[in-house]
Amino acid sequence: MTPGLEAAELPADAIEVGRIGDAWGIKGWFRIIPYSAAPEALFSSKRWFLQPAERGAKAFTGTVKLPIREAKEHSDSVVASAHGVDDRNAAELLKGARIFIPRSSFPTAADDEYYWVDLIGLRVVNRESVELGVVRDLLSTGPQTVLVAAYEHEGKTLERMIPFVSAFIDKVDLPGRCITVDWQPDY
Repeated sequence: MTPGLEAAELPADAIEVGRIGDAWGIKGWFRIIPYSAAPEALFSSKRWFLQPAERGAKAFTGTVKLPIREAKEHSDSVVASAHGVDDRNAAELLKGARIFIPRSSFPTAADDEYYWVDLIGLRVVNRESVELGVVRDLLSTGPQTVLVAAYEHEGKTLERMIPFVSAFIDKVDLPGRCITVDWQPDY
């Protein structure tokens, strides 16, 4: 097995947050390809769970735990070092690995801020309690985020796009698994 890696079970609340890119430098550091523009979860967790790349080199099998020494922003990217990964060769063996972090390790979101992963699967209803769908995805359109709510109509699954901005979002009830919006079904 690759140095620094220990066989592990993937936590039940694990979220895939990125991939390991190329080795960075000669002391075992490696680049990270985060799936988020704000990768705070990578910085807050000191234990990452890895699964092998879906294609390409596979230096290990199953799920492994990687104890992180440090993760930081560098220029326009994220770099990290791990205990037991002490040189470039060891870092290169990790290339392509999928990174998972337990949701419970994410930093607490500020008021009126939400992790996208927490919004997926929530019901969307309007002020009149009309069901508009279930959040299937979120899209970043630059200036704003858009909820993609899936709903059934005449036997087909369709999508409804709702801007995730305060003008249209009345309430996000995470415990109740529901988002209330100022939106009509025919928009």
